[in-house]
Amino acid sequence: MDVLPLGPSAPVLRWRSESAAPVPDRVVEADDSMRADTAFRLACEGTALLWRGDFQGARQLLTALGRRADRAPRRRARPAPGATAAPTPYQAFHRHRQAQGRRARLLGMLLVPVDPGYVVPLRRAPDVAAACTEAYGPWEDAGHGGAADGLAVSLRELLGVIGAHEWRRKGVPVPALGGDRVHPYYGVFSPVRGEYVDLVARAPLPADQTLAVDVGTGTGVLAAVLARRGVARVVATDQDPRALDCARDNTTRLGLTGRVEVVAADLFPPVRAPLVVCNPPWLPAKVTSPVEHAVYDPGSRMLRGFLAGLPGALAPGGEGWLLLSDLAEHLGLRSRAELLELVAQAGLTVLDRLDTRPAHPRASDAGDPLHAARAAEVTSLWRLAPSR
Repeated sequence: MDVLPLGPSAPVLRWRSESAAPVPDRVVEADDSMRADTAFRLACEGTALLWRGDFQGARQLLTALGRRADRAPRRRARPAPGATAAPTPYQAFHRHRQAQGRRARLLGMLLVPVDPGYVVPLRRAPDVAAACTEAYGPWEDAGHGGAADGLAVSLRELLGVIGAHEWRRKGVPVPALGGDRVHPYYGVFSPVRGEYVDLVARAPLPADQTLAVDVGTGTGVLAAVLARRGVARVVATDQDPRALDCARDNTTRLGLTGRVEVVAADLFPPVRAPLVVCNPPWLPAKVTSPVEHAVYDPGSRMLRGFLAGLPGALAPGGEGWLLLSDLAEHLGLRSRAELLELVAQAGLTVLDRLDTRPAHPRASDAGDPLHAARAAEVTSLWRLAPSR
C-alpha cells in the first residue's frame, strides 16, 4: 500500500488521491508558524507539507500558495527568430493546460490527515464524514483499513469533495425540467452549462417515441428531459459506477423510475431505438487524471465510437442526436472537416443542426487565456441518420 514517508515512529497514513497523483517522495510537518513563502519554496522543490495546525489556517495558506503560483514570471523567454510573439489558439490551449497542471501539482503538496471514520483531527476542521463517504465510499469498504492509522489527502482535493457534497445536497436547477433539480455526484459532470440540455428540450422528436437511448448519461439529465417530453421508455448507459448511481438516484428523485432504465454499458445497450442521444466530452485532449474523463476525450474515442456504432443502434427510420461544442475547432484540436469526415465514414448524413451560444461566465471573461475561443464557441445538436 502507498503510505506517506513520515519515518518509523510516525503514524502510518495511507495516501489517497482521486487525481492519481503519486505519493510524495518527501514530506515535512507544517503548522500555522510556517510562512507562505517558505511553504511555496518547499512545494516547488517537491516537498509535501502535512498540516498539523488550524484547518482554517491551512485554507488561508492554500490561497496564498495559489496567488504565488498565479503570478506571471518575471522573465519571459524571447521568441525564436522568425517566430510570432502571439501563440496560436492550439499553443495557448496546451500552455494553459500545462500551467493548470503545474498549479494543481503545487497546490496538491499541502496535505491534511484524515483519521478513521473520515475525521479531520485539526482545530476548526469541518465535519467531512458525509462528503468523504459519498466520494470515497464507507470507510470500512473503501480500502482504508489494514495497518494504516488514517489517510493523507491534499487539502485541495478535500475541499473539492466538500464542494461536491454541497452540489449533491442542494442540486442544480434545470429549466428544461421545469426547474426541478438534478443532483450531481462527485466526479460526475454537472449540468451547470445548460445550453446542451435546452437543445435536447427543443429539438423535434421522431414520430416514434416508444424508446430512446442516452449514451454516456452522467447525471441522467438528458434521459430525464426525453422522458418528460413524452418518450415512453429511455435506456440510459454509462460505464462509470458513480455516474450509474447518480443517474439512478436522479431518476428516482424525478419520479421517472418506471420510464428511465439505467444500465452499465460502454456506449450502446443491446437494443435498437428510434432515437439515440450522446453528449460526449467536447475536447479531444489527453486525460491527466480520472476526474477529467467528463471533459476530455483522448483521440475523440467516445465521439468516434458513437458515430461508428450509431447506424447499428438505430431502428429503421431512426435518428441520432450528437451534442457537441465547436470549442475544439476554435482551439485547433479538431477541424469541422474532420468531424464531417467521421460522420461520412460512419455512413451517416446530417439531417439538421440546431445551434446555440453558451452563456457561461468564461465566454465573457477577457482575462481567460482562452477567451477568444470561448467567445466564439457554439454548441450544436447534430441530427444524424444513416445515409440512404
